[in-house]
Amino acid sequence: MKKFALYSLFAMASFSSLAHAESVLSFGVDPTFPPFESKTANGNLVGFDIDLGNAICQHLKMKCVWVETAYDSIIPALDAKKFDAVLSAMSINEKRKAQVDFSDMLYNTPSVLVAKKGSNLQPTVDSLKGKTIGVAQGTTQEAYAKGEWQGKGVDVVSYQNQDFVNQDLISGRVDATLTDSATATAGFLNTPQGKDFAFSGKPLTDTHYLGEGAAIALRKGDADRVKMINSALAQMHKDGTYQMLEKKYFTFDVYNKKP
Repeated sequence: MKKFALYSLFAMASFSSLAHAESVLSFGVDPTFPPFESKTANGNLVGFDIDLGNAICQHLKMKCVWVETAYDSIIPALDAKKFDAVLSAMSINEKRKAQVDFSDMLYNTPSVLVAKKGSNLQPTVDSLKGKTIGVAQGTTQEAYAKGEWQGKGVDVVSYQNQDFVNQDLISGRVDATLTDSATATAGFLNTPQGKDFAFSGKPLTDTHYLGEGAAIALRKGDADRVKMINSALAQMHKDGTYQMLEKKYFTFDVYNKKP
C-alpha cells in the first residue's frame, strides 16, 4: 500500500511538473472530418475532437493550440515536434502502435461504404470489381481498401482528404467511398449534396486495418504526457464532460469497445 501511495504521489507530481513546465498543449489536426473536426466559414475549428481537446486542456489548466496539418503527413509532423499530440480521429492499429504511443480510447465507430442510393454495392471484392473507390490518404480506410481490394479488380484512388473524395463521388468520378460512419452520417450525408447517397452494405470492423477505436497519438516514449492526458480523460468521464460533448454531436453511443 505504501509503495502504491508513493507511486500515486510520484505520478501526480509528474503530471503537475509537466503541466507547469509546459503551460501549452498543442494538437495536430486535419479539419476535414466532420463532425470530429472541420472549419466554419470564418475559419474557426469546430467538432467533437476540438471540443474534447479543449476540455482536456481545461481540466489540465493548460492552453490549447491547434496546428492544421494534412493527415497523410501528420505522424511525421508529430515526430518533428511541430506539436505535442495528434487529435484528429486517428484509429489505433498495430502499424501505428509501432510509430506512436496512444492515449486511452476516445471513441469507436465502424467504417462504411457510401454510394449512390440504390446501387446495392457491398464492401466486398466480388461486388466492387470494375468499380472505382475513393479514400482519404493516410486513413485506415485507405489501408483496408488497398490491402483487401486493390489488385483484385477494384480501382482504389487516394485523395488528399475526404472533402475531395466526396466531390468526385458527387460528380460520378468514383463509384463509392470507404469512410468513417460517424463522419459520413453527421457530415456528407447530412448535406444537400449528400442527399442522393447512403451507406451501402454492412459496416466494416476489421481491427487489423481499421483499428480498435480512435485515440490521441503522442511521440514514442512521451509517457508523462500520455499519463497526463489519460488522467484528464478519466476525470471527464467521471464528471460527465465527455457524455455532455458526445450528446452535442451524436444521437448514439460512440464510446464502445465494439462498434
